Amino acid sequence: MQQVETTAPRRSRLAADMALLAVVGLVLVAALGAGGATLYRQFYGPSAFVTRYLDLLSQGKAADALRVPGVAIDGETLEDAGIPPTASEAMLRQAALGPLSQVEVVSEEPEGDHVAVTVSYRAGDHAGTSTFSVAQDGWAGVTPNWRFTTSPLAVVELTMRGADRFSINGFEVDRRQIVPDAADAAPLEPLPLLVFTPGIYSVTVDTAISTSTGSGVLADTPLAVTPLDVQTEPTEEFEAVVQQRVEEFLNGCTTQEVLQPTACPFGLEVSNRIASLPKWSISTQPQVAVVPDGDQWSIPATDAVAHVEVEIRSLFDGKVQAISEDVPFQVNGTIAILPDGSASIRVGSPDDEPQE
Repeated sequence: MQQVETTAPRRSRLAADMALLAVVGLVLVAALGAGGATLYRQFYGPSAFVTRYLDLLSQGKAADALRVPGVAIDGETLEDAGIPPTASEAMLRQAALGPLSQVEVVSEEPEGDHVAVTVSYRAGDHAGTSTFSVAQDGWAGVTPNWRFTTSPLAVVELTMRGADRFSINGFEVDRRQIVPDAADAAPLEPLPLLVFTPGIYSVTVDTAISTSTGSGVLADTPLAVTPLDVQTEPTEEFEAVVQQRVEEFLNGCTTQEVLQPTACPFGLEVSNRIASLPKWSISTQPQVAVVPDGDQWSIPATDAVAHVEVEIRSLFDGKVQAISEDVPFQVNGTIAILPDGSASIRVGSPDDEPQE
């Protein structure tokens, strides 16, 4: 009996094997594509570019962050954004950076010829989000380069009242060293300071004259201008010096043996003649306060009492009468901080021009 061989089962198995291989191939291609997309997003995409910039800030590498394409900015771009081209770069350094952590990419959205990358983070104790505009900037082999189309720098416009020296995030600054033509600048003219975004910037003052516990601002929008107005308070040591100077001034007034001491806030008027030289003393010294007054300080009107002893001769009958009288008065003053850091204190009465 002759045996007949058929190829149908073998062809069927071969077709099944080929189909299985095709499916496996498609899965591998899909896996490679997904892996490649993930690798692109993590290392080569616009989100990775923004994250690397933020990592530099979180590590305090200000100089490296400034070298990231699109971060550094010129005067023309500042002017176009409404920012003075003379804005100080003093804060673009490691010592002025605040803490930045928990950076996460929120979204990556194409917008025309650029990509908007939104990130969340914590700047100090503050949670925030910022959006950066990024565009491709050529290639590095087979991977794209990126740059910021809008610089992530911003401006804190600082108005400092009662101090020229202050600290930002612990970095000490003297206004007179970073303001062009500081001698001619108005004391309350806002000081534009370039800063990195995102970032928390806390201003404190601790000098012999003035103090401020801290005023902070979160810079979270590229090329935005954020005003910050800091009002300092006088230190106890400064108030003690002012009190001493006022007392010395009033005591000096008492050495004048006249009824109306020159340039002094007290005096006595009589209609008769004096028969002896007046003897003045201060029976109650004023308890002065020091309060902010624009960019300087002032002494608000404060009560005090002088005492005079004098003999008065009557024009009517020539009799002499001994006068011992308390003379209430008020004293005020102005205080100007000079360029060398010393204080010029001028004392007067509320109705008179204060005197040195």
